[in-house]
Parts: sequence; C-alpha cells; structure tokens
Amino acid sequence: MKTTKSIFTCVLLLIASLSFAAQADSPEYFEGKWNVTIYGTPEGDATIPMRFETKDGVTKGYFIGDPSGVESEMSSVNIIDGVLNAAFNITGYDVNISMSKVDDDNTSGSLLGMFNLEGARVKE
Repeated sequence: MKTTKSIFTCVLLLIASLSFAAQADSPEYFEGKWNVTIYGTPEGDATIPMRFETKDGVTKGYFIGDPSGVESEMSSVNIIDGVLNAAFNITGYDVNISMSKVDDDNTSGSLLGMFNLEGARVKE
C-alpha cells in the first residue's frame, strides 16, 4: 500500500512539473506592454517601451525607439524555455535582449549580454 501511495505522489509531482514547464514556455506571459529599463549603457540608463503579441502561434515584438512615439517592429522574437529573446535595430545599432519571468508583472535579463535590464508590465 505504501508503494502505491509513493507512485501516486510521484505521478502527481510529474504532472505538476510538466504543467509548470508548459506555462513557462507560454508566450501569453510576455503579451502586452512593458517598460524595459536597461542599466549602465554608455548613454546612461534607458527605458524602452515594448509590446509583444502572439497570433497563430507566432510572437511579434514592437518597441518605441525615439521621442516620436512611433512603434517599430522587432526583427525577431522567440521564446525558448521561458526566456524571451528578441532582436531589433535601435538608433542605428543592432541589439538583442533576453528576458525571463521574475513574477507576474516583472522580468529581468540583459541587452547584448552586457547590460542588465528589468521589465515592468504596463497596466492599463
């Protein structure tokens, strides 16, 4: 009887961990608007408004790179193992970012693997 309980417990833990892994890879977490602050760049700290959306299983990203407020589309966005990776050109520089979930409304990561960043979900 004790073995049956142990097996049952292991199966439940496996199912729970698989469902958590599926949520971590889900693009829905990143959907919406974010204020992403990059720290310590040569031009100082910078906040870039970003937006992500997923349609037909494809995630796209957009950012506002200048005071005009016009959104530009990112070159690429992918989410692997719960980490969002995106590439785009801003002020003449090709850059890439990676962001991971911290909690429901915050992310952390890096720009070019050199500058730390933090993202905060914009609540409307």
